[in-house]
Amino acid sequence: MRRLRNYIGGEFRDAADGRTTEVVNPATGEAYATAPLSGQADVDAAMAAAAEAFPGWRDTTPAERQKALLKIADAFEERAEELVAAEVENTGKPVGLTRTEEIPPMVDQIRFFAGAARMLEGKGAGEYMEGLTSFVRREPVGVCAQVAPWNYPMMMAVWKFAPAIAAGNTVVLKPSDTTPASTVLLAGILGSILPKGVFNVVCGDRDTGRLMVEHPTPAMASITGSVRAGMSVAESASKDLKRVHLELGGKAPVVVFEDTDVAKAVEGISEAGFFNAGQDCTAATRVLVHESIHDEFVSALAEAAAGMKTGMPDDEDVFFGPLNNANQLRQVEGFIERLPAHARVVAGGKRVGDKGYFYAPTVVSGLNQDDEIVQKEVFGPVITVQSFTDEDQAVAYANGVEYALASSVWTKDHSRAMRMSKRLDFGCVWINTHIPLVAEMPHGGFKKSGYGKDLSAYGFDDYTRVKHVMTSLDA
Repeated sequence: MRRLRNYIGGEFRDAADGRTTEVVNPATGEAYATAPLSGQADVDAAMAAAAEAFPGWRDTTPAERQKALLKIADAFEERAEELVAAEVENTGKPVGLTRTEEIPPMVDQIRFFAGAARMLEGKGAGEYMEGLTSFVRREPVGVCAQVAPWNYPMMMAVWKFAPAIAAGNTVVLKPSDTTPASTVLLAGILGSILPKGVFNVVCGDRDTGRLMVEHPTPAMASITGSVRAGMSVAESASKDLKRVHLELGGKAPVVVFEDTDVAKAVEGISEAGFFNAGQDCTAATRVLVHESIHDEFVSALAEAAAGMKTGMPDDEDVFFGPLNNANQLRQVEGFIERLPAHARVVAGGKRVGDKGYFYAPTVVSGLNQDDEIVQKEVFGPVITVQSFTDEDQAVAYANGVEYALASSVWTKDHSRAMRMSKRLDFGCVWINTHIPLVAEMPHGGFKKSGYGKDLSAYGFDDYTRVKHVMTSLDA
């Protein structure tokens, strides 16, 4: 059993009271490490370290922060195999896909925010009132309390620490209690480059996260997680008016019109729906297909699902790994067990094997708009299919959920694609593709999918505050 430790003020530490939790490899269902179950004393220590480091880091130049982040990106590339190994043990993801689909974007995103550090924007200085010159200062907000999820532990950590540190903030980051290993590893990497206290990691459970958000020191709380968790964070942060950044659940509609190339759409949608076992807030989970091609599409999608393989991380033929934990497996199984009589499972619908938390790629058709599996986030390898008659009904169905993170439209009609991009009430609309993200473009939703943006200059701006400075010309 490996012992993971917190990283506070430049040092690896056990929890102050010695409490630990077991960390389980979801591919085997067996514990492989222990991690601190941090309490108030640990959170206090991490916040104190971050607060002490903040003035010095705040006062570094953007060029100095850029240089540090570029060193971090280089270190991630140099130690890619270690990071992959830790993430695979965390999550059970396929080794090859983790190496090719996660490490390069993470490195690119760090480098993007390194550049963003030197591109602070604000209104130009000018005399907006006679005899007085005004200008805008863009400043870091302070200490940031950040909570990362278990579906992409490393990448979501990057999405949080990179813009925060680039903007001059200091960070206390908590990984999920089920996936702390890769975050503890990257803490050592960052700690070898950044001044002590700039980046701190506190392991623990939901109560640990609550203690971080409720702590008086942070000026900002950022979480990627469930709607329930986001609402709890917003409520806690409201008590002292902390700034809040929330990236929560999703239920992405995939609107397929009758002029679509069915084979190409099925290929793209199946990959975007089943990647990472569907454990992605933007996953293509809710297909709305025109009635004229519904049966053809369902048959092709079921065939594609049957051809996808889940299994152990080192199997080169595997497209996705296990669900992250036993609770998540039970949640996915529960959705299928509670399906209404009119629903039809046309592919999958069952657990795979008796070891680990694997679930077969699943397609469910014959659903109504108000069915539970249409309205609620499954967060598993399950794609639902509904039919629609016209564009207005497609829009009504697509927007008729409480989530509003991502969506896609599949059509050869450019005008229709443009209309749909306007009418769909989601933070992202893909056209004839689904799930690609780039560092230069924002990621974030509306409604119960939260608020604030990750990635892009907008994500960087979220970790800054704006100050107006006015000076008299007569002094």
